[in-house]
Amino acid sequence: MSKLDHRNLRKQIAHYEKANTKSSVWQVINTLVPFFLLWFLAYKSISISYFLTFALCIIAAGFLVRIFIIFHDCCHGSFFKKGRANQIIGTITGILTFCPYEQWKHSHAIHHATSSNLNKRGTGDVWVMTVDEYIAASKWQKIAYRLYRNPFVMFILGPIYIFLVAYRFNTKNAKPRERRNTYVTNISIVIAIVLLCWLVGWQSFLLVQGPIFLISGSLGIWLFYVQHQFEDSYFENQDNWDFVKAAIDGSSYYKLPKVLQWLTGNIGFHHIHHLSPRIPNYYLEEVHNNHKPLQEATTITLSTSLRSLHFRLWDEKNKRFIGFKEIKSVLEKDEKIPTSIPSVKNS
Repeated sequence: MSKLDHRNLRKQIAHYEKANTKSSVWQVINTLVPFFLLWFLAYKSISISYFLTFALCIIAAGFLVRIFIIFHDCCHGSFFKKGRANQIIGTITGILTFCPYEQWKHSHAIHHATSSNLNKRGTGDVWVMTVDEYIAASKWQKIAYRLYRNPFVMFILGPIYIFLVAYRFNTKNAKPRERRNTYVTNISIVIAIVLLCWLVGWQSFLLVQGPIFLISGSLGIWLFYVQHQFEDSYFENQDNWDFVKAAIDGSSYYKLPKVLQWLTGNIGFHHIHHLSPRIPNYYLEEVHNNHKPLQEATTITLSTSLRSLHFRLWDEKNKRFIGFKEIKSVLEKDEKIPTSIPSVKNS
């Protein structure tokens, strides 16, 4: 998208920042009911064929992603008009997705307030190093960063650590309300697991819940990762950082097939969501279609989004993401080091 001032867009789309109770309730019904039904069918199908079970688990994982989008909207206070309703549904969907409502609400708010700000990285975002930071880093910092950006670590091990371990603990400066919500979420998760293991057996529980958890977790992290990690994204230091540009130029429009767009709750319209987080997910497509400037955002598809796996470092001078193997050519071009710099192998 062209680097233009679109501040007026926030005023133009402000009337969409009102939840429609009927639409929200219907979304809860058409998401949670199919999810529980698919879970039950997956359990029943174990005695028939685990291939059938696994297929049902894949579909159920898609619905769990959609449940997370409801949770996500509740954290923004955009899903229902009343804060209490957002808190209740947010806590329930948080239990289903293993995410403590108050804790995630807080960290995600920071993500929105600091997205693409190079001076305020580290809370609710993906670890991004600049080329200069990577060159200056110690050997162990480089190894840690390469491991973190490795697809297997990020999308397979990542969900296990984040959803099973990290979210089980309160942050150091968490307020009492946030701490209590985390405790309630953890206790509720344990009770649900124990109850299900008692009802269906721990083996059946793992055969059904295991794939659903891993697939949905990987998809969730992928969606979050890919919509900010594209070649000509936007990152600036505090002095030059702009909220509107960070939203429109630092977030992409992930154009998905209609079925996947529905399952992911329109989160593909990520540039609009960052511009106005109070817009419920079911209005995002309408906003996109009715405002031409928003259609100029960087568009990625299923096929082109795979290129984001190559982007590892932010090149501040050229304003783009690069891969590890490009460090040498970038530095030589900028005449920052001698051309005899050792090559860096691509991970």
